[in-house]
Amino acid sequence: MAVLLTANSLTKSFGTRVLFRGVSLTVSDGERMGLIGPNGAGKTTLMRVLAGLDTPDEGEVAARKLTRVGYVPQEPEFDAQATVAEVLACEDTARFQVTLGKAGFRDPAARAGELSGGWRKRLAIARELVAAPDLLLLDEPTNHLDLEGIQWLEKLLKAGPFASIFVSHDRYFLESVSTRLGELNRVYPEGVFVVPGNYSEFLARREDFLAAQQKLEESLANKVDREIEWLRRGPKARTTKSRARIDQAGRLMAELAAVAARNASSTAQIDFTATDRKTKRLIACEGIAARAGGRTLFENLNLTLSPGLCLGLVGPNGSGKTTLLRLLNEELAPSAGVVTRADNLRVVYFEQNRESLDPGVSLRRSLAPEADLVVYRDRPVHVAGWAKRFLFSAEQIEVPVGQLSGGERARVLIARLMLQPADVLLLDEPTNDLDIPTLEVLEESLADFPGALVLVTHDRYLLDRLATVVVGLDGEGGAGVFADYPQWEAWLAERARARSASRERPAESRPAAAAKKKLSYIEQREWDGIEERILEAESALEAVEREMHAPEVVSDGPRLQDCCARLQAAQAEADRLYSRWAELESRLV
Repeated sequence: MAVLLTANSLTKSFGTRVLFRGVSLTVSDGERMGLIGPNGAGKTTLMRVLAGLDTPDEGEVAARKLTRVGYVPQEPEFDAQATVAEVLACEDTARFQVTLGKAGFRDPAARAGELSGGWRKRLAIARELVAAPDLLLLDEPTNHLDLEGIQWLEKLLKAGPFASIFVSHDRYFLESVSTRLGELNRVYPEGVFVVPGNYSEFLARREDFLAAQQKLEESLANKVDREIEWLRRGPKARTTKSRARIDQAGRLMAELAAVAARNASSTAQIDFTATDRKTKRLIACEGIAARAGGRTLFENLNLTLSPGLCLGLVGPNGSGKTTLLRLLNEELAPSAGVVTRADNLRVVYFEQNRESLDPGVSLRRSLAPEADLVVYRDRPVHVAGWAKRFLFSAEQIEVPVGQLSGGERARVLIARLMLQPADVLLLDEPTNDLDIPTLEVLEESLADFPGALVLVTHDRYLLDRLATVVVGLDGEGGAGVFADYPQWEAWLAERARARSASRERPAESRPAAAAKKKLSYIEQREWDGIEERILEAESALEAVEREMHAPEVVSDGPRLQDCCARLQAAQAEADRLYSRWAELESRLV
């Protein structure tokens, strides 16, 4: 595969703090490289450097001639009044229609400012796709996407004709999509460790590397001990041999210090505090419903939260997951049904948007508003020690929270929540922005929590590990209780198949409501199958695009010319189908 982009010996600092030093990377045609690393390692900065939006202090980035690089930031920005069509402005009508279809948008006139976080992320990705990039850089692309959206993104990246680099801590996503995986971390001599393959392969290779580095430290320590003992005997430095050995001892000590510093790793210490309550029924919901904006989010839902239960809450964006959490937290009342709570119930709520954090307040005062002590499990702890437990340095204690990274702000919230004894934990997307080591510690803490836990997350690994029961909200007012996430997925797939079969029934066997459509029998049949035909046309178009980018085709004039002709025909067919789809839709009542 031909190399698209090369980064050589990149170094970048933020003030006096070095984010990364001497980092080198390459990415080739068709590769999908996952990038992980601890919070604060500089992943976002590195992505901005690769995208040409920031300059390194040292080193350089070189791209192949005419390479088009697209970049999707963590928090995309749009003109709130711009429509989807205006954001995706493209002179190529066929490419516009194909991109619109790939992203799942059905209303090009929708305003960007009115879209949910998940659909804003889709729009940001579509904005880069419409420019036909050779390399797509995505920073935390799964944030704000629901589980359906993450699966959409997985298919998009795996089928796309472009290469990609994506920062993500979603382990299932990394496992499914990555063809190479790199970790940006000071634990490695080169600042980054890159392995071909997916996340499982990376874990195995990293474990071998770190074990070898630990053995190197032990070997160096033994050598240094011998050299120190020799130095203590007072060797004369006048001979060439003695001077060389003294110099060698100094080099060994410096090497040992460097290896030991790399091996010294730390993870956040997370341990939620439970009360000593013995009650078996903490919260009971009977036939509850919630409505918003004239729409039923869910109804006839029965739940009982008891100690030791972990309820995973899943469903598309806008289906009512956060609404249900707020209802359990007594912020909202149900539209119907009854919620019964145990006396003096203590509920701790981790909100998704982190609105309780004041960006202008220092880390010190965010953790300890009135003094320099916090109380954890009835024992006073100095705020600096408490911050250190969550991997904050002494220099960060006076830094405003607004200057911290997304993962660091998430750790601040967790540090505050841990000070509150709880019977019930309500966690709304707690994994957003957390690095993988912190995720693993969080999992262990939640698994050991003896109270009840309600968890909203798009992290399928976390759901599979913790959830003892799953409640699925379908986004259409329905709700169901399932044994685990795969059972919920199977239920959705079965319902989709049933709907597809229903659409394929002859017109005369459908309910009378179908007669309201102003389409002839033949047009109705055409309408019923047009979405499938559009998907087939898009697949054909993508296949030709992939073929055109193959090295053996690029270097073969006649084959390339044939591909161009077939690409033009495929684009014309996709364009025709989208135009026909719009025409038929406009005639429906």
